[in-house]
Amino acid sequence: MSDDHVYMTLAEGHEDDTRWAYGTGFEDPLHGVDTTVPDGVDAGELAALCVTLADDALVSAQRLAEWTTRAPELEEEVALANIGLDLLGQARLLYARAGQVDGTGRGEDAYAYFRDAGDFHNVRLAELPNGDFAFSTVRLLVFASWRLAYFERLTAHRDPVLAAIAAKGVKELAYHRQYAAEWVVRLGDGTEESHSRTRAALEQVAPYLGELFTAYDVRDEVVAVLRQVTEAAGLPMPVYRPLPGSGRTGEHTEHLAPLLAELQGIARAHPEATW
Repeated sequence: MSDDHVYMTLAEGHEDDTRWAYGTGFEDPLHGVDTTVPDGVDAGELAALCVTLADDALVSAQRLAEWTTRAPELEEEVALANIGLDLLGQARLLYARAGQVDGTGRGEDAYAYFRDAGDFHNVRLAELPNGDFAFSTVRLLVFASWRLAYFERLTAHRDPVLAAIAAKGVKELAYHRQYAAEWVVRLGDGTEESHSRTRAALEQVAPYLGELFTAYDVRDEVVAVLRQVTEAAGLPMPVYRPLPGSGRTGEHTEHLAPLLAELQGIARAHPEATW
């Protein structure tokens, strides 16, 4: 198996990333950034965008956290946990920005812990159960490829805070995509069993691709990444058959409510607690 070209190509433009434990450094990405909403930017629309992007990240982080103690190897457990922490960090920054501009002054905890499933606007791909390791890595490849393409465009957003959050996220997401691509190639080009499971995973995520292409023109870029990785893995491209409905409008699978119940349980049981 020779797949170095896949990793090298996907990493182009991100060679200067600085990481610690699979994440970016500790420099405050919003240091010195003007938090005033620019003229011509609708505060309500900006807040809504931040919340949807934060919901995607929070739900994805929770799913990745479920691999703790369950990943096939300790190294992968650490990697998946740190990818989840990257996404959790993105969610916190985005929720904080939403609270600044939506007029409510809500903190990040209010968005994360005290909304019901119908109030979340994450894409449904993020909330699906982890399944086996093949499904989780395929889902991560799709999610990271899409979010990276999206965030690269958001670095030019007129709101300087959102642009700064996106710039930080691009560095993290480039690694997430690379990590997932490596595993999809290994599994697809591995044993008969791993190939079969990875192929099934691609078929399972295919119906959820439609939700990812409703904002910004990222479809061609994401499809190009998937084609490159699947070809290297000896796998077919997933057939695109979109499902009706959208998590963006609060239409979720039956899997989101139990995930949120576990995530929010302690905060709701002790709403004024501090530690």
